[in-house]
Amino acid sequence: MKLKQQPQDFRVEERTDVVAGDAGDFALYRLDKTGWTTPDALAALRRRWQVDHRRLSYGGLKDRHAVTSQHLTIFRGPKRNLTHERVTVTYLGQCVEPFTAQEIRANRFTVTLRSLNAAGVSHAEAALREVADAGLPNYFDDQRFGSVGEQQEFVAKEMVFGRFERALWLALAAPYEHDRTEAKREKATLTELWGKWPECQAKLPKGHARSLVSYLAAHPTDFKGAVARLRPELQGLYLSAYQSYLWNKMLAAWLTTTLGPANLTNVELKLGTVPAPVRLPDENRAAWESLTLPLPSARVKPEPDAPWLPTVDEMLKGEGLTLAELKVKGMQKPFFSKGDRPACVRPENLSHTADADELNKGRRKLVLSFDLPRGSYATMLVKRVTSP
Repeated sequence: MKLKQQPQDFRVEERTDVVAGDAGDFALYRLDKTGWTTPDALAALRRRWQVDHRRLSYGGLKDRHAVTSQHLTIFRGPKRNLTHERVTVTYLGQCVEPFTAQEIRANRFTVTLRSLNAAGVSHAEAALREVADAGLPNYFDDQRFGSVGEQQEFVAKEMVFGRFERALWLALAAPYEHDRTEAKREKATLTELWGKWPECQAKLPKGHARSLVSYLAAHPTDFKGAVARLRPELQGLYLSAYQSYLWNKMLAAWLTTTLGPANLTNVELKLGTVPAPVRLPDENRAAWESLTLPLPSARVKPEPDAPWLPTVDEMLKGEGLTLAELKVKGMQKPFFSKGDRPACVRPENLSHTADADELNKGRRKLVLSFDLPRGSYATMLVKRVTSP
């Protein structure tokens, strides 16, 4: 199976109930892009319109290798459009509040799976029927774990356990699959000269890593202080990755314990195999469809009789942790997010068509169209219906 053989094979359209008018200090726009990340497209917009990033607000990140449509607001932004290298910004009107994730009702996906054989199409169609009945586990997919290196170690886990030197090494020097040449060169210097901070500082190019090494040159043993000086967006990325990994483990444990292997299939993710239901026993249907699990953190104060608590406690025991310990000790920031996430989602308006694949001779393509709530991953549905 081939996914995203061309950007047009993965389309995402943000759905919102926000309607622009004539009043308000916030200009509302639709951002359509192909082959750009959301931050890069917005950086291009800011340069062209000379807009400070603090005036800009949007709801979420959309895939680079896709054709995407989303919304944003600019405080007292220009009432005009912009076209720039496969990026189009269309002015829609004015709003009284900035656009945030809360304004996203759903995302509409149109996904083309290519280079399938007839058996693959039949398998996917059968899996779609199972999803329609049993639902889709709302796992965080691989995109959430881009900050996890080749050794699959979590920066935030090291921070939670107070191993700040290891956390810093993972953040600055650990190899990643998609490292560019400059990053590989910088990491090689860090690895070779780790602990020899003045020498390392002299060899590193200007940038974030050198600023942290400069701090260590003056404070050679203060690794917590160096970690605290990581860029806030990186700190948040590291904590959300570990928290999402733990949430996935919570959900996997609940499914395995509650439904049992006979009612489950396996789906391969970057960080391991996770279970998904193929059928629901009548006695488990209500519990599954209403299940909501907290994002794990010390800020969660569960009721003693919370039905998910034994499963979560057992899962965290395997990590050497309890809920109360899931925080970065001795640092006010960063901290793990607090919130709940539905365990089961049902793709709405789900439809599919099968046809000859014009890009792969003699093969078939399957086009899926569906809506998902914000924060849910279309690629989880793809993996679910194409898993053996």
